[in-house]
Amino acid sequence: MAALADRPQMLLSEFEELARIAARTAEGLRLEFINGRLGVKAVPDGDHGRIIQWLTRICMQVRPELWLHPDQGLEIKTYRDGRARSDGALASSDAFVGVGEWAAPEAVLMVVEVTSYDSDTDRRDRREKPRAYAQTGIPVYLLIDRDTCEVTVYSEPEGERYGKTLTVSFGKPVTLPDPVGIELDTEPLKDWVR
Repeated sequence: MAALADRPQMLLSEFEELARIAARTAEGLRLEFINGRLGVKAVPDGDHGRIIQWLTRICMQVRPELWLHPDQGLEIKTYRDGRARSDGALASSDAFVGVGEWAAPEAVLMVVEVTSYDSDTDRRDRREKPRAYAQTGIPVYLLIDRDTCEVTVYSEPEGERYGKTLTVSFGKPVTLPDPVGIELDTEPLKDWVR
């Protein structure tokens, strides 16, 4: 039975076709393919969107040569090819010009995920994505966890995991390490949780 559990649910090409169809026909449906499993991301609520706006503004002020690309589809290099749709991907403004829906991650300095209030967020944002993003070599993964009211910064990817993890409560400052190099005052995040 373990052999069946290890098999991907579908081929990568089948997932990409399904994702294209969903994008055209099911407004707000956002699909991902991580560790050979199909996943559905919750449609962001207003507070989720406001958090991305807040972070985008900070990134623009401190690092104007960069842009926080929302909902960027990324190719992730887990042992089963995958596709993740990050809430934000920090890269140069032109990093994804001329690229299709799923971009190579080499230009990405940081990915951002903001937890949603759904049953899948624990597995997806707290367990699968740190591993997938580390394996892909993305330097920094920023998790804004609205359930726990904490910010977790993952950095220094080492194979299947990040070598450094720092978690702070909303309201405390946190530094996004190089190559990002931004200090965040997380106090405003307290206003955007249930």
